[in-house]
Amino acid sequence: MADRRDPGREKDSDTGSDEDAGAVLFRENGGSWWVVSIGPLLIAAVVAVEATGPGQIHWPVLSIFFVVLTGFALIQVYAARQHVSVCLTETTLRQGVKTIPLTDIEKIHPENNAPDPKDWESASALGELSGVPRRRTGIGLTLTSGKLTQAWARDHRRLRQELTEALLAVQMGLGPRSGSKPDPTPDLDDSDETS
Repeated sequence: MADRRDPGREKDSDTGSDEDAGAVLFRENGGSWWVVSIGPLLIAAVVAVEATGPGQIHWPVLSIFFVVLTGFALIQVYAARQHVSVCLTETTLRQGVKTIPLTDIEKIHPENNAPDPKDWESASALGELSGVPRRRTGIGLTLTSGKLTQAWARDHRRLRQELTEALLAVQMGLGPRSGSKPDPTPDLDDSDETS
């Protein structure tokens, strides 16, 4: 079943139905589609330069470059939006394509401001990636199974705050609010995020 808040994203079967998830509290898309326009804009600039010059326009070569640049950007942005996106709802946390219920989280570790690393900083990341993605910061979690892991986000302080409040609500037995409020997180412009 596709997620109505994130079209095209398939829902994990182990997390229940979409209606159970509640309102979206935090979202990062992982990549921005505007990056795909860079290739066509560069090709258009080269065409303009060649059209105003004394020579001819090299359509075959420019066509090949157009396909390569645009195709590479499409693949890169699609992969980033699949594997580096974050979505926190009132009952679930999705990191990449992996969704876990908040009931699986036992503890959120405090941010480490000391020079010595904490145990959770070397733990594996949530999601299918082996480590915390580039330009993201980890948030230490202990799962109910006893496993140490890291949630991650670009705006890790905001995710930590929203995750702490949502986890407290779940631990108190409060379910999702009936009338879901609009998404308070604007679609972040991940302009320098393509990997």
